[in-house]
Amino acid sequence: REEPAGGGGEAEDCPESSELEDDTEGLSTRLSGTLSFTSHEDEEEEEEEEDGASEELEEPPKAPGAAAGAEDGGRCWGGELGGRRDSRDSHAMVSPTDVRALSPSPGTEWVSAAERPGSSLLTRQLQELWRRSRGSLTPQRLLFEVTSASVVSERSSKYVLYTIYLIRSGQFDKAPASIARRYSDFEQLNRRLRCRFGCDMASVAFPRKRLRRNFTAETIAKRSRAFEQFLSHLHSIDEIRRSPEFLEFFFLPDLRAAQRLTCTGMYREALATWANAYRLQDRLGVCSSGRFLLTLAGLAVCHQELDQLSEAHGCCEQALQLLEAQGSHPLLGPFLQAHVHLAWKVGKDKRRSEARLQDLREAGLPLQQQPSLKECLIKEPLE
Repeated sequence: REEPAGGGGEAEDCPESSELEDDTEGLSTRLSGTLSFTSHEDEEEEEEEEDGASEELEEPPKAPGAAAGAEDGGRCWGGELGGRRDSRDSHAMVSPTDVRALSPSPGTEWVSAAERPGSSLLTRQLQELWRRSRGSLTPQRLLFEVTSASVVSERSSKYVLYTIYLIRSGQFDKAPASIARRYSDFEQLNRRLRCRFGCDMASVAFPRKRLRRNFTAETIAKRSRAFEQFLSHLHSIDEIRRSPEFLEFFFLPDLRAAQRLTCTGMYREALATWANAYRLQDRLGVCSSGRFLLTLAGLAVCHQELDQLSEAHGCCEQALQLLEAQGSHPLLGPFLQAHVHLAWKVGKDKRRSEARLQDLREAGLPLQQQPSLKECLIKEPLE
């Protein structure tokens, strides 16, 4: 059919449109490298048109601005489940306004440094402005991305295990922190938080249980997106983000598993689990808690048992820096003794640790009866 001369008519359908039939619910529509999510109302209308099924997401009324924060936090780069993020998004960008501020106005002539006294100072100022603009425009929020979901069949149960990466936006994570959780784990977290933070949780949506079709690709994809938004919304609320219920959801299972592996002598497997727990606490910003000191103890013990003495020495040094202002922590004596022993082995300075041990002896602390770092690690209750 011929188009009007003015070109105002509608264009013909593209031949590739037939390939988009499975994308009717907006689960993988790409917009500038991000997923486009349908709203709650859109999902409700679509499900009513299909088979009248109940709504998947339990969407309570949102406070102004709450929906935008949850939706933005739930985005992930890559259109498929298990897709990786576009590395270009991790680099800082400078806005056109900043570029114009650094560009000369029309008619201005560039003058060399030899012709203009003090131009080197101007160059340093421009370089400093450029650094500050890059740093100020780099987002520093935590992103939650479901990278894979697998159906697990056991003797008496069948469930979906979701693998979630914790990624700091604007930075490159060589070894990202990850967790693997099932629906019942998320449901328990939701229930505990609603009991304690009823008002704050009023605007947080959580996917409902379904009586059927729990293992279809469509349901798994919807729940993956919902869990990303759920965690992002929780992390955006200050009180919830700092609560033990939210924090321990991420790293407490790894600490328990690492402790069991250490007790059974499986140090290489335990080391990997301790390291992941370390990264999780680092991403969540709880690097000064007692759990983090226990993680450093686990890393030091496993490194030492695997004859990686320099790494074990570094873990002890990091722990002692955190314990600098504390004089009576239960792990202070064991860390000092381990640090002195490892420093002697690797040829590092141990005088400061020996001086601190002497101060503890003069204060009346019976260091001979102090347990070793490994004994403290094994006996620590993780409940």
